[in-house]
Amino acid sequence: ELPETWADMQEPLLEGMCFTLKYLGMTLVEKPKGEDMAAAAIRRIVATARVGARKFQKVILTVSPRGISLQDADTKEMVENISIYRISYCTTDKLQNKVFAYVAQSQESGALECHAFLSPKKKIAQAVTLTVAHAFQMALDLWEAAHAGR
Repeated sequence: ELPETWADMQEPLLEGMCFTLKYLGMTLVEKPKGEDMAAAAIRRIVATARVGARKFQKVILTVSPRGISLQDADTKEMVENISIYRISYCTTDKLQNKVFAYVAQSQESGALECHAFLSPKKKIAQAVTLTVAHAFQMALDLWEAAHAGR
């Protein structure tokens, strides 16, 4: 449960805010950002996820000004670490409102990938999106502060 003033809390975000979500999958996208692009990508991921009757990987998604890290919730194994500078967009889908997604440039191929996650509640998906937006602002503030002295 997030307090009403959670957006003003700098400390927890510097350490990283954790969310337990289910990883739905990934699809390649053409554009780095945009609501229509994201909605179409999420539709593709959800449709593919529904066809495969596999169990979704439960992950701990940690958001900080450094970026997003994904850890397997069961094995505690690090799945991926995405730098904040590689993330170009994040959203909560309007129709699938429990779905949080972000677009990032792949470190290996340079391709744009949209990754989608299912949260237990609509409010959690929105909280993840707002936390990522807050992390972007903090990263910018920290970057500006570091470069102000030059």
